[in-house]
Amino acid sequence: MIALAGLDLTDRLVVCVGAGRVAERRIERLRAAGARVRIVAPEATERLAALASAGDIEWLARPFDAGDLDDAWFCHTATGSASVDALVVDAAETRRVWCVNAGHGGKGTARLAAETTSGDVMVGVVSTAGADPRRSVAVRDAIASRLAEGALPLRRRRRTPVGGVALVGGGPGPVDLLTVRARALLAEADVVVHDRLGPTGVLAELGDDVELIDVGKRPQHHPVPQDEINALIVDRAARGLRVVRLKGGDPFVYGRGGEEVIACRAAGIPVEVVPGISSAIAVPSAAGVPVTHRGVAGTLHVVNGQETPSEATLAALRDDTATVVALMGVSALPRFVAAARAAGAPESRPVAFVENGHTPAQRTIRTTLGTAIQDAETHRLANPAVLVFGEVARADLLMPVPAMAGEGAG
Repeated sequence: MIALAGLDLTDRLVVCVGAGRVAERRIERLRAAGARVRIVAPEATERLAALASAGDIEWLARPFDAGDLDDAWFCHTATGSASVDALVVDAAETRRVWCVNAGHGGKGTARLAAETTSGDVMVGVVSTAGADPRRSVAVRDAIASRLAEGALPLRRRRRTPVGGVALVGGGPGPVDLLTVRARALLAEADVVVHDRLGPTGVLAELGDDVELIDVGKRPQHHPVPQDEINALIVDRAARGLRVVRLKGGDPFVYGRGGEEVIACRAAGIPVEVVPGISSAIAVPSAAGVPVTHRGVAGTLHVVNGQETPSEATLAALRDDTATVVALMGVSALPRFVAAARAAGAPESRPVAFVENGHTPAQRTIRTTLGTAIQDAETHRLANPAVLVFGEVARADLLMPVPAMAGEGAG
């Protein structure tokens, strides 16, 4: 009868007999679990030899001796010799040390589970009807896929004295552009504090008992002041709850994530930052506008479009090899364009406005600096929109260059 157990191997000796490719993979797992690893083998792979030279593992470069197990908590044998593996298993049994026989799983006293981890939850799969690693891996992979989708219940049922806050970058909006880590944290969340923009579609997938708090700005709904948001996430975490602060884009790109990190740290609340795809890159990309392109633009300048352009921004607007991306800049577009033109940016500079990026309502307006204001008015440009200034905004940039007549003939 097989019992699945979670062993704490931290700073405990694990003896690995054999130091080939199979052992190398297993030793990586054991080291990740915090074990002190001793290998016993006349020869070792280059990777294991390097670890031994660095002092990360112990290597006894000789054949196995039963006394090698005297201080061991766990054992793994993968020598390639059935008789030697059997000898190791017998020696371990005598010393009451659990032993994995990699060459014949059914003849060992333990098996390593096929593992997957999501946050602080580890799932292990073993077969109870004889060793069947391919089957265990297939089941493990299916569970891992569901965990990555945030489809399995990972919320803690027991509160801790102090919870935690995760500032999660949700990317430009589509749920399938959320990172695996973002999905896992949402599946664990007790409270989700969210904005208007970002992957709000994922909220419908959360449990009915997850507290959803909307702090975003939209018509007839004024945004919650930042200091109140800070107090809110700290308050919920101080109650032992897991809080996800879900933002569009990236928390540290005009997301005021830094202020929230400071508030959490000041209150002694554990805080994690999960990056997301910034709209400064993702939205132009959705419209076929690369913010850098070899031989065209090698510098990217991201600005808050509501602010008066700085000297650095104006210099970038004049630079033929720079791209300027302005976020939140629709209302201040006339002032922004006027400042650029007054600073000497060419009237012919290509410009692209990408409205409602990564949504069914996405629209791209191609223009130039000289006609940008007129075209924005004609097409009734509205938020949310990302404004791109630079040669990368040319409509023909990514079109293949036609071959010259007769090229390739021979």
